[in-house]
Amino acid sequence: MHDTVWFENNGIPAVFVATDGFIDAAMAQSTSLGMPDVNRVFVPHPMQDQTDKEMHQRANSVIEQLLTALID
Repeated sequence: MHDTVWFENNGIPAVFVATDGFIDAAMAQSTSLGMPDVNRVFVPHPMQDQTDKEMHQRANSVIEQLLTALID
């Protein structure tokens, strides 16, 4: 989250990406960093036990959200 906020504060579009297990933490941290509405995209948790195929499927499921967040 720190990097995403840093990039945004420096005029570089960024999107925070994490698993949905970290929604509450991401909301709290972005608020404490002064950017509660920073763009963020969440994928299903967990990630570490996924196959390459499953990882690609998860990425494909959020790519439109990610691109939209970058454009906004």
